[in-house]
Amino acid sequence: MKVLVTGHDGYIGAVMTPLLAAAGHEVVGLDTGLFRAFTLGEAPPEVPSLGKDVRDVAPEDLAGFDAVIHLAAISNDPVGNLNPELTYDINHRASVRLAEAAKRAGVRRFLYSSSCSTYGAAEGEAAVDEQADFNPVTPYGRSKVLAERDISPLADDDFSPVYLRNATAYGVSARLRGDIVINNLVAYAFATGEVRMQSDGSPWRPFAHIEDISRGFLAALEAPREAIHDEAFNIGRDEDNHQIRDVARMVEETVPDARVTLASGASPDKRTYRVSFAKVERGLPGFEPRWSVRRGIEELLEAYRRYGLTLEDFESSRFQRIMRIRELLDAGQLGDDLRWRSG
Repeated sequence: MKVLVTGHDGYIGAVMTPLLAAAGHEVVGLDTGLFRAFTLGEAPPEVPSLGKDVRDVAPEDLAGFDAVIHLAAISNDPVGNLNPELTYDINHRASVRLAEAAKRAGVRRFLYSSSCSTYGAAEGEAAVDEQADFNPVTPYGRSKVLAERDISPLADDDFSPVYLRNATAYGVSARLRGDIVINNLVAYAFATGEVRMQSDGSPWRPFAHIEDISRGFLAALEAPREAIHDEAFNIGRDEDNHQIRDVARMVEETVPDARVTLASGASPDKRTYRVSFAKVERGLPGFEPRWSVRRGIEELLEAYRRYGLTLEDFESSRFQRIMRIRELLDAGQLGDDLRWRSG
């Protein structure tokens, strides 16, 4: 298939794009390049791409594509909270306009990168499945709920959207993020000897390696239409629902001489949820996750050692998305709307 991947040069996109190409698909990217200046190791392989903001995509940009994989977004809570209205503009409204443009252009399959954070603060002890009520607690989570809601009515005989609700991502990427929980815990353990928890460790969270998330998208891209048409799938493994304190303990056991500590002011996090992945296991042909959290921790530690990363590196705008955005805003390179300024 000929596939457009928005956000192809981001944290997940840098892993997903070569995986799709290796599977024989013709991949074209679309990215504004906010994080291209910083690379861990080798840069991801180049693919033909459109240097365009997802808010500006028109139907003619999508002509000839068989599918669109939509990853581009304000991608975490701190950045989302920086300007909530902008989060809704990009993650919600621009996503719906992109789906509408894809439909008008004759694109038959639209893979939307949603999130298990749509479940937010789940009530009770049971793992939530795709039929559970949404209960998002951040602008990021709410924007994903709204996008799913407004893309779904576009589904018809010629246009098949599918909503992939990713578990909390982790793992090594050429566009590494240091602001997500497992990557961050391993980074601090490696650089300081402290597995520094920002909460009391009690919240439950589902986790998925970015390669497995990418395999979920590949499976949805190649699945029979009837398997994915206007369906939602939680992407991850039942075995990788963990309390944060258990992840911290795994990091402590993996990183030599590390010990678990609580950051100053650590308190319970109201975002706690366990997720069922039974539907994706039985209903998405070809999806075979290969990573466990413990193996992912080992991979991250090996990468941090290989590149000799320091605490200064981890705390810099190289790996902290919110710092990179603020850096570009302060330098006048981005406008308040997060568009590049010319000149």
